Amino acid sequence: MQLLDGKATAKALKEDIAVSVAEIKAAGGRVPHLAAVLVGSDGGSKTYVNNKVVACEEIGFESTLIELSEDASEEELLALVDKLNNDDTIDGFIVQVPLPDQIDEDKVTLAIHPRKDVDGFHPENLGKMILGLPTHISATPNGIVELLKRNNIDTSGKHCVVVGRSNIVGTPMAILMSRNANPGNCTVTVVHSRTANMQEICASADILVVAIGKPEFITADMVKEGAVVIDVGTTRVPDESRPKGFRLTGDVDFEGVKDKCSYITPVPGGVGPMTIASLMQNTLNAINMS
Repeated sequence: MQLLDGKATAKALKEDIAVSVAEIKAAGGRVPHLAAVLVGSDGGSKTYVNNKVVACEEIGFESTLIELSEDASEEELLALVDKLNNDDTIDGFIVQVPLPDQIDEDKVTLAIHPRKDVDGFHPENLGKMILGLPTHISATPNGIVELLKRNNIDTSGKHCVVVGRSNIVGTPMAILMSRNANPGNCTVTVVHSRTANMQEICASADILVVAIGKPEFITADMVKEGAVVIDVGTTRVPDESRPKGFRLTGDVDFEGVKDKCSYITPVPGGVGPMTIASLMQNTLNAINMS
């Protein structure tokens, strides 16, 4: 078993982006500017947003963090989105999810201009991805593809099973792995909560991507010998032995699976850093979009 080190791979990707930023500066251009909107005080969301701000600093981007209160109205957030859409100094922005109950996430996603949607959630960007047109690809699936590519994981002709069918990870991941590209050219199966023979299908996967949001859901009997396992899950599990009172746990039983697979992503330190690096790449690309 080899660890697919997302931290190291993301570091290499960010170094490449930093070189591009330095070239933009040397040519007298304006460096990319990413804005992040945080509604409320959820601890996990704050951590994610802060990590994105730190990444901007590391590669030379400008960044702006905008915080709204937990009881902010949908109208207030939509007005802010409209302002950011029309701010020529902002190349891309994200609205951190989940959002409070009084705000319709779908309405907010639709309100973000596709050119500035560096999370890659807008239907226009998802549609362009399906057609293979230049666009912002969802940050997590795109980060996984980059992780496979930079670690020379052969995907052509392989059976890829994606566990989970969300619009953020599962569905775009399935499309990316089936496209005529490298990585890609897989035969893809998507399994979900209504799949009757999930164990059997997962155990047939050469590449298993798990994004179901259930801690340690995938056990050793669901993994093929020598499979590549990508664990997208990140759940805070109570653990009094830890200073913060919790530990981060993936959707895969890491200890039970690690000796059976050829490659596996750790949690934390696997997909998470690649998601942030992919977001940075989308923001860099946004300066060339019209």
